[in-house]
Amino acid sequence: MARRPPSLRLRLIGLIGIASALVLMVFDWVIVRSIEIHFAELDADRLRAHAETVAHALAYTARDGRDHDLPALQRALAGHHGLLVRITDAEGTVLHRTPGPDLARFAATVPSTPAIEPASLHPWQDGEHHYQGAVLTLPTTGAASPLTVTLAIGMDIHLRYLAEFYRALGLTTLGAFAVLLLAVGVAVHQGHAPLRRITAQIRTIGSDQLHIRLRPETLPEELVELARSFNQMLERIEQVFRQLSHFSADIAHELRTPVTNLMTQTQVALGETRNADEYREILYSNLEEHERMAQMIGDMLFLAKTDNGLLKPGRGPVDLAHEIRELFDFLGAWAEARGVALVLEGEAVSPGDRLMLRRALSNLLGNAIRHTDTGGTVRVGLASQAGQIQVSVENTGSVIPAEYLPRVFDRFFRIDPARQHHGEGAGLGLAIVKSIVEAHGGRISVDSGNGLTRFRIELSA
Repeated sequence: MARRPPSLRLRLIGLIGIASALVLMVFDWVIVRSIEIHFAELDADRLRAHAETVAHALAYTARDGRDHDLPALQRALAGHHGLLVRITDAEGTVLHRTPGPDLARFAATVPSTPAIEPASLHPWQDGEHHYQGAVLTLPTTGAASPLTVTLAIGMDIHLRYLAEFYRALGLTTLGAFAVLLLAVGVAVHQGHAPLRRITAQIRTIGSDQLHIRLRPETLPEELVELARSFNQMLERIEQVFRQLSHFSADIAHELRTPVTNLMTQTQVALGETRNADEYREILYSNLEEHERMAQMIGDMLFLAKTDNGLLKPGRGPVDLAHEIRELFDFLGAWAEARGVALVLEGEAVSPGDRLMLRRALSNLLGNAIRHTDTGGTVRVGLASQAGQIQVSVENTGSVIPAEYLPRVFDRFFRIDPARQHHGEGAGLGLAIVKSIVEAHGGRISVDSGNGLTRFRIELSA
């Protein structure tokens, strides 16, 4: 069983939530990084000021001819609380050291630098206390060797502040993220309101309400194409439903006549005793009705196959002129009896199913002969040009009114319904012609006027 994909609401909330989380994380990182850089600059400024104090004190004692007057240095550093200082000479002898943690281990692991910058600071931990410092090399005057000064200041206050700040920032970020997700959920729910309204409206449409249409002008831009597509689908369904309704009614009407005739004739035959010839005549009459129903049922089955794509025509070469000449021979007696002339012009060979194309041409010729007045002409034209086969069947006589032209290929359609019981067929012939032509990938059209009706067929060569 296929797994149902996540809902649109969940997708939107998830995507926006991920994007928001990334934005908040970047924002938090920028803030935290800015504060850390700020504290590093402050510590660097403090250590730089302390280093300058130490350097000035050492330079002052050297000018007075005193070799590193350490008591004077101690007086210069008095009042600098939280500062750790360790001064050694080139041999590693400790010349000065402030009370508190010993910086020897720190000085052994940190490279010396000529100046204090935020990037040159290094963290250091002694027990539970944290420090940050640097190791400087101070040149001296005269023959005295350079001094190594190790400076460090406590970071505990900064770290406690940052810990509280991280906690507050994390809680604020989580709260903002929760509020954002809630707002996104509400926004998505409200944004889907038009879609829910469309769904509710569609749910109310039944078979007796296929005339209802959605109004794209009242919908958001994203749903306009959906509404238009749905309206187009409704139009097609309504048209098919209407055709099916008419088709069912027409079938019932067409079958009712022969069944009624059969019942009437049978009742008459059973009403009194008759001889064999009379019974034979009644049976022949019944046979005609049966043949009529069998023809109608066969035509309807043929159309049903074409509607469902079950009829696959062959693609062999078909000599259309040869087929038409044979149809002229078959229909010639009928046409002669009606005083109708049959004329063929042109030659053409088309790929297709010979029997199906022959049936389509036979239906067109029969329809043309039937509607041609005495002394008229049925003319068939064949032509091949630009990769297409063109077939035209035209007849003189009464024309088809313009308002009926779009419906001549509909099933059971007759221009004059009163003529349906006088051997005019069931009204399926032209519908079958259209289905055969379309099954071959072609198209058929009709025009009528000025005493001439012409059917045109276009097939691929």
